[in-house]
Amino acid sequence: MPKIKQLADSVRSGNIRSLAKAITLIESRNPEHSKEATDLLDDLLPGTGNSIRVGISGVPGVGKSTFIEALGMNLLQQGHKIAILAVDPSSQLSGGSILGDKTRMEELAREKNAFIRPSPAGKTLGGVAQKTRETMLLCEAASYDVIIVETVGVGQSEIAVASMVDFFLLLQLSNAGDELQGIKKGVMEIADAILINKAEGENRPRAELARQQYQNALHLLKPKSYHWQVPALLCSALHNQGIDEVWQMIIDFVATMKQHGEFENKRRLQANDWMWALVMDDLKDLFLRDKNVAAMIDQVQIGVSQGTTTPGAAARRLLEAFRRH
Repeated sequence: MPKIKQLADSVRSGNIRSLAKAITLIESRNPEHSKEATDLLDDLLPGTGNSIRVGISGVPGVGKSTFIEALGMNLLQQGHKIAILAVDPSSQLSGGSILGDKTRMEELAREKNAFIRPSPAGKTLGGVAQKTRETMLLCEAASYDVIIVETVGVGQSEIAVASMVDFFLLLQLSNAGDELQGIKKGVMEIADAILINKAEGENRPRAELARQQYQNALHLLKPKSYHWQVPALLCSALHNQGIDEVWQMIIDFVATMKQHGEFENKRRLQANDWMWALVMDDLKDLFLRDKNVAAMIDQVQIGVSQGTTTPGAAARRLLEAFRRH
């Protein structure tokens, strides 16, 4: 406990190395580290919750990293302290991850008030690292007042991202063929704003047309809040155009949600969802580590793959084995 208390104090003081060490601790899959991670988070919890949490997603090639760097540099100039949790795609075969976000945000990576933490997505649904929520709390305890979660663009499962941030921004391109064809209703419904990037030069008219198409499509969807009409905006991250307008929109959104009590209510619901997600994760780990289950898994999987037993029957056998311990 004294070691954890010392680490917590160092995180609160803004020590970058201690923050990185704390994140490594909570990301650890070693069961022995679980209690230490819980104690650390309990110690730091009173100093959390004071940031604006922004989730940013979009199709590959849309320019997420370029946009985040442009936004981040603007925020630093305004006196903010920002943390970027960039979730890299992991190989489902090897488990390997590129973890190259710092090389894609070279300018931002050199700033003392910007913290960039690449984390492998692993097998977590939604393109979000399993411990992203806890990492956000650690960054808030270290006085970062804007937390940006850059996610893998994986379609409808991005709902997992929206369940942990205050504002979900969906980046789109204007030259990806039929704009409306690329709209996934599930993602559109959770977006708080649509932003069309690379709206510069000869591409500007196409971007404006795409903006109008998205705006029309948004009117057909049931609004998430009756106090906020989801906008479709244009920007050019490469030329730093429209970035200030995006941040002002986020500020306006947060102020509107707080005025009507929706901000706090959303955070409360997210906390409950988080609790149940952790319960389900722990139950799954307990299930897979159970000696009775472990002894049967290979045999049951062979039966399912060969068609000698149904998945439903196999699942029941494993659950019955788990109940016997």
